Amino acid sequence: MRKLTARWSALADRIDAGTPAHRDRTVDALRAFAIIGVVLGHWLVTALTAADGGLRTASPLAHMSALAPVSWVFQTLAVFFLVGGHVAAQGYESARGRGVSYGQWIAQRLSRLFRPVSAVLVLWTVAAGGMLLGGVGTDTVHTLLKLVLSPLWFLLVFAVLTAATPLVARLSPLGPLAVVAVVDVWRFGLDGPEWIGWVNVAAGWLVPYTLGAAWSRGAFTRRTPAALLLGGAVTAAALIVWGGYPASMVGVPGAATSNLNPPTLAAVTFGLAQCGLALLLREPLARVMGRPRAWAKVALVNLSAMTIFLWHQTAMMAVTSLGLLVSTDLPGLHTVPDSAQWIFARILWLPVFAAALAVCWAAFRTYELAGPSGKGRTRQRTSGSPVTPSRIVARSVPAVGKTAPAPGPADPAGPGGVAAAEGKAHA
Repeated sequence: MRKLTARWSALADRIDAGTPAHRDRTVDALRAFAIIGVVLGHWLVTALTAADGGLRTASPLAHMSALAPVSWVFQTLAVFFLVGGHVAAQGYESARGRGVSYGQWIAQRLSRLFRPVSAVLVLWTVAAGGMLLGGVGTDTVHTLLKLVLSPLWFLLVFAVLTAATPLVARLSPLGPLAVVAVVDVWRFGLDGPEWIGWVNVAAGWLVPYTLGAAWSRGAFTRRTPAALLLGGAVTAAALIVWGGYPASMVGVPGAATSNLNPPTLAAVTFGLAQCGLALLLREPLARVMGRPRAWAKVALVNLSAMTIFLWHQTAMMAVTSLGLLVSTDLPGLHTVPDSAQWIFARILWLPVFAAALAVCWAAFRTYELAGPSGKGRTRQRTSGSPVTPSRIVARSVPAVGKTAPAPGPADPAGPGGVAAAEGKAHA
């Protein structure tokens, strides 16, 4: 144990020493916490119940409405888009300054964004075909595929906004916020068509994205974060209490309205409050990130941010499916999520889900760590040295610092800046 602790301390010191002094570690920390929030949120509010020989999606939020505040903690997508807009706007301006064309810039960012997705799509295409040939019911296969693929909408929206960065980087967040408000009034107040709500998929996430771009160009005053937190929280609360919006900030099976699918004004204003809180936390986060062990954890999480995001649902479903070999009624795994006992049991399952995610990480992280040419892994293997986390981090972190401002380690377009620079580190 002492030897393991000593090795971890040495690795943490190495990562800390290799990080450029000008690097804003709070950006990485915010993204790491947002990633962990998404993962834990899905694991806590999404359940697969065994019924009629198959699996069905269920949620404790549908049975215990008092748990709605849980979604306020773990629905962290606004922070993704805030930091994503910040990093993309800075990265584009930096690329222009270096004479990099828009085509080159966007091709690099999108390739880093979608390269790890290919592994998920291939594996689940094969798995779905195998399950159907093996006699698994179509409803079960559909349930599993929906859980795997539904989070990918985030990547598509982010890709579109990233591509539009030159057009929206200086757009005021008030514009898309007004669009969201008008759409909601039309949809809910004037009995407009349901399809009009999907306009908010772009407009709603454009609000924190343009907020991040404004942050990158120094448009905030010292009072901006507090104003965002207070104004967003009060508005969201008023919409829930008096406007009839759902209290949950994630979709609830069976609910008439979802705040997230598509985004509503309540979700967007709540996101503004989250962004304000995130910006307020930057100073205390900076102090914490000055500690080598804390920073090393954030850097390592962000080294495989996309892998964690893409495979966390698969990890949960793998544990749930394997559990059927033992029993079809394991508490917190296959049972209906309608009691405090289920919550306690589900919390006990979280380390098992994490272990399964670690297996997925070990198997598929190379898709994220590969360089832009797809040869990152090959180069590492032919260098004559074993590929270890310490080597990857030690070689990657300094490389990030050479491309200021580079995507931070949890940038969805290159999560992380650590991994995004891997190809450059070996070029």
